[in-house]
Amino acid sequence: MKPLHLISVLLLFAFLVANGAKAQAGGQQDFGDYVVHYNAINTDFLSPAVARSYGITRSRNRALINISVLKKTLGVGAEPQLAHVTGKSVNLRGQTRSLDFRELRDESAIYYIAEIGIDDGETMDFIIQAVPRNGDPLAVRFRQQFFTR
Repeated sequence: MKPLHLISVLLLFAFLVANGAKAQAGGQQDFGDYVVHYNAINTDFLSPAVARSYGITRSRNRALINISVLKKTLGVGAEPQLAHVTGKSVNLRGQTRSLDFRELRDESAIYYIAEIGIDDGETMDFIIQAVPRNGDPLAVRFRQQFFTR
């Protein structure tokens, strides 16, 4: 069986737990010609096979931040774009951590993922900047509270 696209897995988990104790942040922001999709989940939601195939450490004390940049095309679709993605997280105590994004390609999709350690009940603000090739910087901010139990 062919592995599922990473984004499909992440969005599925976010949807399934949206009302549960481990609710996850996910969404998108429109920038005219571009759309940035973002998601943050506990890595233990990933199956061992998916985590292994993408080099992700599974743990209830780790989160995965997933960013994708799409350029709108004529009609209804959007095309994945190469981008330079940087970011940081800031918890409610003001502690800042840099996010080290790496690019993943899965068939025709392009994702930028970063992992970060989390504590039970910790709330983080994520400040992300994605710069598509030949494009202007796209700034995304979102807040996520994580539960590890």
